[in-house]
Formats: sequence, C-alpha cells, structure tokens
Amino acid sequence: MSESTPLRLVDSHGRVATDLRISLTDRCNLRCTYCMPAEGLPWLPKDELLADEELVRLAGIGVEHLGIRTIRLTGGEPLLRPDLEALVAKLATLRVPAGGAPGLALTTNGIGLADRAQALASAGLNRINISLDTLSPETFKELARRDRLADVLAGIDAALAAGLSPVKVNTVLMRGINHHEAPDLVAWAGEKGVQLRFIEQMPLDAQHGWRRSEMVTADEIHAMLSDRFELVEDPVDRAARGAAPAELFRVGSTPQRVGIIAAVTRPFCGACDRVRLTSDGQLRTCLFSRVESDLRGPLREGMGDREIAERWVVAVQGKLPGHGIDDPSFLQPDRPMSAIGG
Repeated sequence: MSESTPLRLVDSHGRVATDLRISLTDRCNLRCTYCMPAEGLPWLPKDELLADEELVRLAGIGVEHLGIRTIRLTGGEPLLRPDLEALVAKLATLRVPAGGAPGLALTTNGIGLADRAQALASAGLNRINISLDTLSPETFKELARRDRLADVLAGIDAALAAGLSPVKVNTVLMRGINHHEAPDLVAWAGEKGVQLRFIEQMPLDAQHGWRRSEMVTADEIHAMLSDRFELVEDPVDRAARGAAPAELFRVGSTPQRVGIIAAVTRPFCGACDRVRLTSDGQLRTCLFSRVESDLRGPLREGMGDREIAERWVVAVQGKLPGHGIDDPSFLQPDRPMSAIGG
C-alpha cells in the first residue's frame, strides 16, 4: 500500500470495524464463577502489559488512521488501573479525521467506582456498563466469591450522579442460582433509571466448564420476564440497533427499556463492528477467536504508525464470518474473558 492509500478495517465479508475494545488489565478483584476459579489465575507480568503511552499510541492509530469511532475500556477490572482517569483524559484528546473525539466507554464491576465516577466523567468518559448479577448479598457472595454488593450498588449510584448516561447494567443469569431474580432486577432497574441487559452465559470461563444445557437462553429470559411484564418490541429500537448486541424491549407503556443479548442462541456476528486489543498488546478480531496478531512487539521495535496500521488492516481482513459456537468443531479460546477483555 502507498502512504497515500486510505486505510479502513474491512474484513472479507464486508464488515467495517469502528469500535475498539481495549483491555487495560487481566486482573480482577472478584472471582465470578462463570469467569475464573476461586483461587484466581496467573496474572500477566507487568513488563508484558502495554504502558499508557503505548496504549494511547495504538488507540490513536486506530482513531486517526483506521476509522475507529468508539473506544471501550475493559478488563479484567479496569478500575484496578490507578491511573485510569489520566488515561481517559489522554484518549479524550484523540481526534477522528472529521473532527471530534471518539466516544469513550467503560465496562466495570463497579467496585471502587463510587469514589471515581465523577473524576472519570470529568476526564472525558461518556458511557458506562456495570456488571450486577443479583440484588441478594448472599447470592452475590456465592457468584462472585466476594461480599461486595454494597460497593457495586454505590458505584451505580455514583455513575448516575456523574451524568454517565445511559448507565447500562449487565446481568448474567445462572440456572439454579440467580435466574429467578430476573423480574425483580427489571423492577429495580426501572426504579433506579438504568438500562438492564441480560447476557447469555458464554463459553469464556477459565475452567472451560461451560455447558449449553446449563445456559439460561434468551427465549427463557424473555418468557420469565413476560410472566410479570409486557415486553413490547419497539420498531424504532429495532431499526436503530445496527451493530448493537442487545435486542431492546419497552416495558409496558413506560419509557424503560430492557435488553437481551443472545450471543449464543441468536448471534449477531453479521453486523459485528468490533475489534479487540488485549492488555498485552494482542489484536483479536473476535471475542472467541483462537488467533491473535501481535502489535506490542512491532510497537516496541520502533515500527512506524503506518506500518502498524497496515498490520492491523491485514489482521481484520482475516476475520471469520461468525464465532462458530454452534459448530461441532468449536473450541473455546485458550484465554478466559478476564484476559481477553469484555
């Protein structure tokens, strides 16, 4: 490619990647049963992780040269990064070619957010997703192996107070543990003024213990909620969905929306616009990919922005048409969710 050739992240199926998910760390302060074992995992060595300046440079290549329009910071748990506010402020200085900053979002478990939500918003954070699987302290402790429900709820309140809108709350239902709470969570979300989204459990646990037969499906979730609420599929929401993962339903005649993300049973791969960067600088074109492209090595070896951008383009061109969970040959990624980034 010549230096003047415009670059875009287009795969061989015509999908264009405009959303970059960046994992800031593989570490987490919870031990959720659907993610990692009780004893935790071996963490990546510090020298393998991207430093702030490396991370910002790669994000800048994506935004300024490759058409990235939104950046979501994930983990592990991104709030474990003590310099997160400064990092958000640096990312907020990036400019897309047409002008303006990229949209900046954060996915977090909410622990520690109560003290940092306002500072993150002031630094340039636009949106936030917070994980919450239960309203019961006992069930939270069973699922997360930590007694931290009060901290998560305080974080949600702080995010609302800081004006991070919309505040989206992500819930994974586990059969026999918290699946019966689904209607109560919807009622709570309506009162709180957050958008609740139920996510089918995905095969990304470190233990490789996921079983389709044990997963609470999107159809089951819809049926449970319909026993208590009228769920109305809004044509406007459906038309505006685009690459968004959640199917949105209006709750009765209220303005409340509840989302169901059927990543396993009704995959949305055909509209995927995401690309992922792990905390150690590996590019992944799919959450379930078993292939990674190294950007950290070339970056540290002194490769220029244009050459790195071209490597990025080549990696995205090879993106598969779907995650293949329904294929008998499907193999779960070697990395668990905490090391990939949500």
